[in-house]
Amino acid sequence: MQDDRYHIVIVGGGTAGWMTAAGLVRQLPGADYAITLVESDEIGTVGVGEATLPHIKLFNDMLGLDEAQFMRETGATIKLGIEFCDWDRPGDRYIHPFGAFGEPWGGVEFQNHWLRAKANGRPVAPFQAYSYAVAAARANAFELPDENPKSIRSTYSYAYHFDAGLYAEFLRRWATGHGVARIEGQVCDISRDQASGAIAGVALKSGVSISGDLFVDCTGFRSLLLAGQFDVGWEDWTPWLPCDRALAVPCAHGGDLTPYTRATARRAGWQWRIPLQHRIGNGYIFSSTFCSQEEARETLLANLDGEALAEPRLLRFSPGRRACAWRSNCVAIGLASGFLEPLESTSIYLIQAAVIDLINLMPSPRAVREGIDPRLADEFNRLTVMQYERVRDFLVLHYIANRREGEPLWDYLRHMPIPDSLTHKLELFRARAMAPNYQYGLFARDSWLSVLIGQGIMPAGYDRLADTFDLDMLVARLDDFAGRIESSVAAMSSHADFIANYCAAEGVPA
Repeated sequence: MQDDRYHIVIVGGGTAGWMTAAGLVRQLPGADYAITLVESDEIGTVGVGEATLPHIKLFNDMLGLDEAQFMRETGATIKLGIEFCDWDRPGDRYIHPFGAFGEPWGGVEFQNHWLRAKANGRPVAPFQAYSYAVAAARANAFELPDENPKSIRSTYSYAYHFDAGLYAEFLRRWATGHGVARIEGQVCDISRDQASGAIAGVALKSGVSISGDLFVDCTGFRSLLLAGQFDVGWEDWTPWLPCDRALAVPCAHGGDLTPYTRATARRAGWQWRIPLQHRIGNGYIFSSTFCSQEEARETLLANLDGEALAEPRLLRFSPGRRACAWRSNCVAIGLASGFLEPLESTSIYLIQAAVIDLINLMPSPRAVREGIDPRLADEFNRLTVMQYERVRDFLVLHYIANRREGEPLWDYLRHMPIPDSLTHKLELFRARAMAPNYQYGLFARDSWLSVLIGQGIMPAGYDRLADTFDLDMLVARLDDFAGRIESSVAAMSSHADFIANYCAAEGVPA
């Protein structure tokens, strides 16, 4: 019997491949689309993407995953945000929370009311005191958010820390159980259609050949299809993001099970700390221009919570993106499309966003006969550029807003030219306390506020509409909001108790 469905072939597994496979098989009708994933157990994956953003819950919910089961099987914990230590100056710290700062009053964004009170010399709490997620993170507390939007306990969201390798395995079981065909093997040859130049099929070392209509490149930094076949170039962002190496190592637990990621600035980069149920993931992102591999290794191993469980693993990378992510009948997702260091845990989000965009722009089964409408690729590429450039600007902000004087890397970062798009954002904030608030992509207003104010960038002015409030009433309202957060968080259970009661992992390997 002839199969006249539209055949999608995903080359490469790992987190990117199996998120793509799971998303496509969940959303595309099986009567019209056939999905095959080719992966080789001989080829390793990067697999250190252990921290996520709240969007991952939407992806898991789309698949219909049971949250507690998923967390048990991946050794997951809760993430309420990211704590940044020593980024402005040594000793300073702040949290980028997953939730709102305050609330808008009278149609005026919250930061303007807080700035007005400060400008008038009134004693107010630090800006971070007006975030429920910050308070809960610092208290090592967690409960599921209240579904009542009027409750102050609804003003935060959450993500996860999990073992990326176990997550890929979890999705593989789910996807193959829902109709994805998995073929084990290593690609040794790629055939092209002579007339159109499109990819016609891939051949494996085993002798198996797989033909398809659309090919998704999830082969990581190699970009075997997009770069290898279509010679799509790389846009290098190293001048803005000079860190180009990472050493990663797991260690044993040595303290509280914290519901947040930690990013600590070091002399030549920064160190991550990601608490899972069964271990802590650690790594040092550094610039090889300013630091040797041995120095980075010594710094990393000297700053672990517990005993190292392996020898640090070196990763080499170049920050940037492919000139386009969709060319002809080939779409790149994950590292094959681009790479931005994991400072804000965006790697898995960028995979997720690409999967959703691909679903929305998927060629119809008629494309087997008519060919792919080039406007679909154009729109996918436009959205991908937007995603990457917005994340890039946000990452660069962390680096340039530092006062770590006398350290070569940080001195360079503080004085380097920055993208025009970031200059525009900074000038708006400094003049009028206006922060980006994207409806599509990352990051929203509260995220920008956390970093801008957290690293000492304060605006000269604020929205004058805030002056319409009675000042005494405004200060009382600010005090009441911070007080309600404090009392509510004090009544929460601990993060460790939540994990133990909700999703304690059994037999998860270290």
